[in-house]
Amino acid sequence: MIELVVACFIGISIGTITGMIPGIHVNTAGAILFASSAFLLSFISPEFLCIIMVAMSIAHALIEFVPSMLLGVPQEGTATSILPGHRMVLQGRSKEVIRIVSIGGFGAIIVTILMLPIFAIVLPVLHDISKPYTWIILLFASIYLTYKLTSNNRDFIWSLLLFVLSGILGWIIFQTPISSGVSLMCTFSGLFGISTILFSLNDSSTIPHQNKFYELDLDFNKFKSIFAGGITGAILGFLPGFGPAQGTVIAQAASGANDNDDDDTVNFLLATSGLNVSDCLFSLIAIYIIGNPRSGIAVYMSYLISEMSLNHLAIFIFASLIAVSVSLALSLKLGDSFSRLMSGVDYKKLSIGVILLQILILYIFIFYYGAPFGYMTLALITSTALGMLPHYIGVGKSHLMGVLIIPAIVIYMQMFI
Repeated sequence: MIELVVACFIGISIGTITGMIPGIHVNTAGAILFASSAFLLSFISPEFLCIIMVAMSIAHALIEFVPSMLLGVPQEGTATSILPGHRMVLQGRSKEVIRIVSIGGFGAIIVTILMLPIFAIVLPVLHDISKPYTWIILLFASIYLTYKLTSNNRDFIWSLLLFVLSGILGWIIFQTPISSGVSLMCTFSGLFGISTILFSLNDSSTIPHQNKFYELDLDFNKFKSIFAGGITGAILGFLPGFGPAQGTVIAQAASGANDNDDDDTVNFLLATSGLNVSDCLFSLIAIYIIGNPRSGIAVYMSYLISEMSLNHLAIFIFASLIAVSVSLALSLKLGDSFSRLMSGVDYKKLSIGVILLQILILYIFIFYYGAPFGYMTLALITSTALGMLPHYIGVGKSHLMGVLIIPAIVIYMQMFI
């Protein structure tokens, strides 16, 4: 029991560090641990290492909201095309938004664990029935979600084009023998990280004074949003290639929230933060439920433990409860500290520093894994340029998730046609 707790806190520490550094994906940290497993397993058991990975992924998923909510904040006039959380930061409500996303993630983990018996009965049957048709489900769901995320025909056409272009980029990137951890880090840094901050620099963004006081009362609608986030996270963990961006539409429908209505912004953020953390947990326990890992961390765990038993599942759930509880407190503390820091620094200089840090970290991993320097540089430039397009066109960046979805569609088509 003591060893389990020690492993949890090691994982939480790693996840906190990776979560607070923009551009670092939890799969990259997992790849480093897995690459070092031959050495580490001389001192620790495979279960100990897996517990570290579970706690790390949960902590990262919750704490990464702190920098993501407070960096890349656009100018007030363009905030409607970005995250509702950024709009709240522009209103001086950063402490409130950090509490919303933290509670949403914590509550969704609880929902996922409570619903686990139902998932264990229903999902294996659905998985066996739907597997040959997965590519069809992904294709039609992608088109439908793209339609729901746009307001007119012009935006719909542009969004489909961005979806296809990002999918082509993803297919090209993943066809190379380069480590998937480095490839994902490079692509996502360009598509969603560097491009967003570059756009905010172009708008001469500033961070206004942040309120010291906040108000967050949990009522039935908020609990409904948290529940919707937990259920949606499990659905995303079941469908390969889908991420929180696509789950936003499902969570909105289930919770009745609307990201454009200020009264529903809190419910929207509760649902979307919840589905992100819930998806992280479900992708791990999917190894036991459907025998198929749904994330990079889950893949590494499946190699370390060839056959996951019910005892393993119970240990990992216990580890996730410890991780999400400690990470909730850390997220609130770090969020408040980060909020005070943001109000007293030059946002433009900070943003440039974050971009340089992301690039530095990326090239450290490029050299570590021996990836081709020129090819990865071209991939970073291409993904950053593509990531800038939604801002100038005026559509959401969620359509760029085609970078994962289209390769998944092609792979499943090749498997079952």
